[in-house]
Order: sequence, then C-alpha cells, then structure tokens
Amino acid sequence: MSIPAFFIRRAVTTTLVMLGVLAFGLLAYRTLPVSDLPNVDFPTISVAAALPGASPETMASSVATPLERQFSTIAGVDSMTSVSQLGYTNITIQFKLSRNIDAAAQDVQASISKAGAQLPPGMPTPPSYQKVNPADQPILYLALSSPTLPLSTVDEFAETLMAQRISMVDGVAQVAVFGSQKYAVRIQVDPDALSARGIGIDQVQQAIAQSNVNKPTGILYGHHQAFTVQANGQLTNAAAYRPLIVAYRNGNPVRLDEVARVMDSVENDKVASWYSGTRSVVLAVQRQPGTNTVEVVDAIRALMPSFKAQIPASVSLNTLYDRSETIRASIEDVKFTLLITIVLVILVIFFFLRNISATIIPSLAVPMSLIGTFAAMSLLGYTLDNLSLMAMTLSVGFVVDDAIVML
Repeated sequence: MSIPAFFIRRAVTTTLVMLGVLAFGLLAYRTLPVSDLPNVDFPTISVAAALPGASPETMASSVATPLERQFSTIAGVDSMTSVSQLGYTNITIQFKLSRNIDAAAQDVQASISKAGAQLPPGMPTPPSYQKVNPADQPILYLALSSPTLPLSTVDEFAETLMAQRISMVDGVAQVAVFGSQKYAVRIQVDPDALSARGIGIDQVQQAIAQSNVNKPTGILYGHHQAFTVQANGQLTNAAAYRPLIVAYRNGNPVRLDEVARVMDSVENDKVASWYSGTRSVVLAVQRQPGTNTVEVVDAIRALMPSFKAQIPASVSLNTLYDRSETIRASIEDVKFTLLITIVLVILVIFFFLRNISATIIPSLAVPMSLIGTFAAMSLLGYTLDNLSLMAMTLSVGFVVDDAIVML
C-alpha cells in the first residue's frame, strides 16, 4: 500500500496526524527567533592594544607583529587584518564558520598572554579583545541628556550604570560611548609663572602625583588592640588641587594655583554628541557574531524600566536607532505577502476548477504544510527571516501543484 493510499483509507489517522502537525507547528512558530537574514556570521574577534605616543610604524613592528605571530598559530583562523595608528593598534581575526567563538576567544586570550614578553614594557594596559566584528553596525543607539545636570554626571550614569549592565546581556559584544564626558580635573600650567620661580614642569607633575595617592596607611599596634589607620589621600575636585605645594622658594611655598589654572573639566573636551540639538552621551550597542539581533534588543529593552528608575528624573533616556524595528517590519511585510499568496492561489483554483470540494483540499494542504514547516525549522535551528519566508512563499505553488495532481 502506498503512503497516499494509507492516509486516504484511514481518515481518523490522517486527522490525528494533521492535528499533531498543526499543534507542533504552532508551538514552534512561537519559539522561532526572528532575524533579517539567516545566521551566516563568521566568528570574529577584535584585539586592541595601546601605547601612548608611539608612531604607527612602531605600533606595527613592536605591538602588532608579535601578536599576529601568536594569533597565526590558532586553529581555524580564516583571515587576519591589522590597522596601526598613532598610539593604537587594532587586529581583526576572522575564523571559519564551524569554529565556536567562545573557544576561539580562549585561544586568543592564551596567545595574548604568550606574546606579553615580546610586547613593549611601557604599555599602560595589556591588549584586550572583544567578540565583535568591527565592520558590523551597532544594533541599538541610546542617548542620555539633561537640561540641568552637567554632562560629566550624565556620563557617569551612562558608563557606570547602563553600559556595564548592558554589556552583561547575552549576545552583546561591546557598548561604545560616543561623546564621552568623563569627569576630570584639568591643570593648565603657565610657563611664564614657572620660569619666574625657576620650577620645571616635571616638578609640577611629581608634586601632583605624590599628593594624589590611594595606598594603605598602616596599622597601630598596642598591648591589647590594633588600629587600622584610614586616610583618604585622593583628590576628587579642582578645589582640592589648588592649594598643593609644588616647591619652596626663599622659604615660602609655591602652590599649584600660583603657577597653573586648575578647573573642573572632562578627560577629553574635543568630542561631543547631540540629540535633538542638546548635548548628550550616546551608547552604541554591538552584538556578538552569530547572535540574534531581535532577541538581544528585546533583552536590552527589558532593562529600560530599571534604568529609568535609577537615573534622576532630569535625565532623559531616548532611543536613537533600533535595528530590530526594521527587521520586524520587513518580516511582517513578507508574512502579509505569504498570506496574500495563499488567498490568491485558492481563489484561482476555485475559479478554474469550479468545484468546492476540490478547492477545500488545497486550502487545507497549503496551511498545514506551511505550519508543519515551522516545526522542522525549529528542529534544524532556522530563523524566521526574509529568505526563509520567501522560500515558503515560492513553495506554496509546489504544494498546490501536488494537491491538484493528487486530485
């Protein structure tokens, strides 16, 4: 007995099988991830290294070259490129599609440790890596601004509260801060004042470094008790820096505010960003290769109520760009096209065959086949994307042709 004859003769079995396909298909449809395209992202890791003051040639020869030698020994490396500029080197490592990005990251970290002895000793921090493709655009832009609070305070909320928490979300590679206004004390030395007092700029630097420390003070031991001495040697604002003694001349102290202008400012006053004409701090979220954009954005948006509850009411949190919105819109458009296709096909069959029973059979076969496909897609790890839905739209014609042949 052939398979079609088996299901034709056993109507109850056929009905139960179709109900099972319908149930599993609908359940799988609710769990399928939504994406713009199938997941074909190559595992990519970006390694960054800094050496302030070094020329691009020095960065390429003394920093990039030792790292590249170690990275070339990692299994599954497909391509490797590096860019060196003044005081900074970025190396992008792309692995084969079958390589697990977490395992590749462990190999990259081990290679960085091996290359440590060959790197210049003057590097402020060892090289770091991120599981992100530099060529990939951020999936979410968030802007923080305030009409009353200083930007340094807004930046503190953005980098300390939000950026660190968003970085912990599964699928987030890194959170870049545009227009960062991190608080800092800026000291502008007057060369004429230093020259008149015979003080070198290195003395000013040493005096500032020695007066701003955060080290353990010590312990006082007694016969029966011991006391830990606590002293805060860190200076946190410009007013605390101004009375620092730089040197002594003719028995009189020369204070910092006599030879320099000390003011509250930010680390880098040459960068800025705006939102609706207002100075703001912008967070750009990049996803890890191989992760689903919509799921990552949904996880970040779930944190928004807690962020708004922790930041002051005067700080506005706005979304500049959300890539998941365009993805959802395109998917909904393709779904509507699929629905229109099914309706048109059924109407064409009815007008040409002019037989209600012959029209009902394709009308049931097409939805059942499509819903059953969702279950197979879930088992194979596919996503609801433009390509898969377009393929299902095209397959409607094949299903109808087979149904007509069976009739």
